[in-house]
Amino acid sequence: MNTLLPLSPREKTLLSFIEEFQMEYGTSPTVKEMRMHMHLKSDNCIVYWMKSLKKKGYIEKGDTPRSIKMLPRVRERLQSSTIKLPVLGFVPAGGPVLSEQNVEDWISLHEGAVKKPDDCFVLRVTGDSMIDAGIFQGDYVIVDSKRSPRIGDYVVALVDNGNTVKTYAKDSQGRFYLKPENKNYSPIYPERELEIQGVVVGLMRWYQ
Repeated sequence: MNTLLPLSPREKTLLSFIEEFQMEYGTSPTVKEMRMHMHLKSDNCIVYWMKSLKKKGYIEKGDTPRSIKMLPRVRERLQSSTIKLPVLGFVPAGGPVLSEQNVEDWISLHEGAVKKPDDCFVLRVTGDSMIDAGIFQGDYVIVDSKRSPRIGDYVVALVDNGNTVKTYAKDSQGRFYLKPENKNYSPIYPERELEIQGVVVGLMRWYQ
């Protein structure tokens, strides 16, 4: 296995930009696009750094403006298999139902991100009752509908005909209830029945 020579800070910055560009657009940036990203007035430094990256074995370069070949890491990520999970607007009694009425969207993830994708669905979090657990409004939680809940797990439950994300808890009298992770909210004790619809196994967040 060949050991690549170390990069200068500017070479690292340029290589990171090339990788990000390839991931987003499926092609390589031009010299002009690299120059603009690096806030330079001349192409000379870009050409010099590209020659250095090629010499050190980080890129393979051709003659056309976008002829930097796909980086191995990018190629591996682009070619990896993906899975799709349904984003449900509501989970009815009995568990998730994949119908047009309940599925709002689909989210693609890399294969391996979820152990049992066939058992999982996604819900968008509303409200601030779980902020002390680091779960905020607008987050998406990945939920395993087949996993048995344990005390302390974050769960999706059906209470009063509404879905909620809370901590699964048990009091000193042996009664099961849902615990908000926000001191401004009170514990939820079911009046008749508490239906746990899945255990939260992951969280996704996008910054806009």
